[in-house]
Amino acid sequence: MADSPAPPRVPLPLIPDRRPNVIPGRGPVGDGRPMWQQLLPEGVDRRPSWLTVRMPVGGRYTQLDRLMRGQRLHTVCEEARCPNLGECWSHGTATFIILGDICTRACAFCAVRSGRPEGLDTDEPRRVAEAVQEMGITHAVITSVDRDDLPDGGAAIFAATIRQVKELSPGCAVEVLTPDFQGSRESIRTVLEAGPEVFNHNIETVPRLFPRVRPKSAYQRSLGVLEAAAELAPEGRVKSGLMVGLGESMEEVKEVLRDLRDHRVRLVTIGQYLRPSLKHIRCDRFWRPEEFLELREYGMGLGFDHVESGPLVRSSYHAHEQAQAKAAS
Repeated sequence: MADSPAPPRVPLPLIPDRRPNVIPGRGPVGDGRPMWQQLLPEGVDRRPSWLTVRMPVGGRYTQLDRLMRGQRLHTVCEEARCPNLGECWSHGTATFIILGDICTRACAFCAVRSGRPEGLDTDEPRRVAEAVQEMGITHAVITSVDRDDLPDGGAAIFAATIRQVKELSPGCAVEVLTPDFQGSRESIRTVLEAGPEVFNHNIETVPRLFPRVRPKSAYQRSLGVLEAAAELAPEGRVKSGLMVGLGESMEEVKEVLRDLRDHRVRLVTIGQYLRPSLKHIRCDRFWRPEEFLELREYGMGLGFDHVESGPLVRSSYHAHEQAQAKAAS
């Protein structure tokens, strides 16, 4: 018996892709190139040599990774996809994120998850302190997500973490990198009364770009936080940092440095913005090493105690060296 003829093929209807191919203010979602190329500035097909780092493997890195997972802790090294993760972890240093891993703001540059946090982990300070003790580090950096849902913005947890770290590791210096606490002077006081050696709040970008880069924050409010910290901690242990590569000019960055100095900041970090994903704001260009050197020299000329300026610099990169520079001044 002959086989029955195959039924005629019926073409399926074409369903248009209704996903937006552009996120307003942040660029295209995809253009068909490999993902790593799409994250580069327009007209650039590969990262320059000064932005190339090796992936972390083995040894100290593996040990610390297991420790973080075992303590159910978060680090900014991982959450923000820091390019220096391998170097810092291999030297036994890390920046801890407290107050959970969900941020109430959605800055256009940041890789940390945003949304509505649930609850507050009051045992977190103990676990951070135990991790610092086990790591045997001498300079701990503690930062957090924004927690606008809390009356004090999380200041009490910051203070508890500082105190517990100092209790378990008396010889460890503590640096905090705080949110703006919506400008609350009392929250800033709460943190400083716990005795951190360095109070850091990052300005992040130039005032012209704030509405796009930090839409839920304010340039003048951040300056106010830094000045309040300087007033409440007259030792002058105040620090800030910013990124370049978002569309700012050299003169705009120098203006920010002048503003920071006028608001009594003593330590500054300047680094290259690297786009975490296609959902984040575009990287405008890669600044060259000599431009970072120019900014460092300009900042030192303004009277800062230390300016850490370079393509791979992040706010906690070589933090212990920055603090030592301040102590020696």
